[in-house]
Amino acid sequence: MSTTPPPPPPPAAPQPGGEQPLSQSDERLWAALGQLSGILVSFIGPLLIMLIFGPRSAFVKKESTEALNFQITVAIAYIIGFVLTFVVIGIFIVLAVWVVSLIFMIMAALKNKDGLDYRYPVCIRFIK
Repeated sequence: MSTTPPPPPPPAAPQPGGEQPLSQSDERLWAALGQLSGILVSFIGPLLIMLIFGPRSAFVKKESTEALNFQITVAIAYIIGFVLTFVVIGIFIVLAVWVVSLIFMIMAALKNKDGLDYRYPVCIRFIK
């Protein structure tokens, strides 16, 4: 007397409400917010946007990665500036980095809001 196991159940249907691709307007919005979030929260904003919305949009992933790389570069420049404050020139370096980074972040957000790519002219690309 042989007992055969019952057949396996059929695969479950995909659940509705899974990760959907972002609409074009949402892509633009999140890419621009990824650029501007660096003003308030440094590299944490672009990193969160890259991790949350990057899998749903290649554009958001690319632009938030660019913003993250820029924020890391800015952090390094701030560290160098703070170290050089003992020689007084560091104060000017910190101010220059702040002004230039603010201008570049606003320019990047405006380009992203229009759906265009933006590459920072002064950026070390740590993350590809």
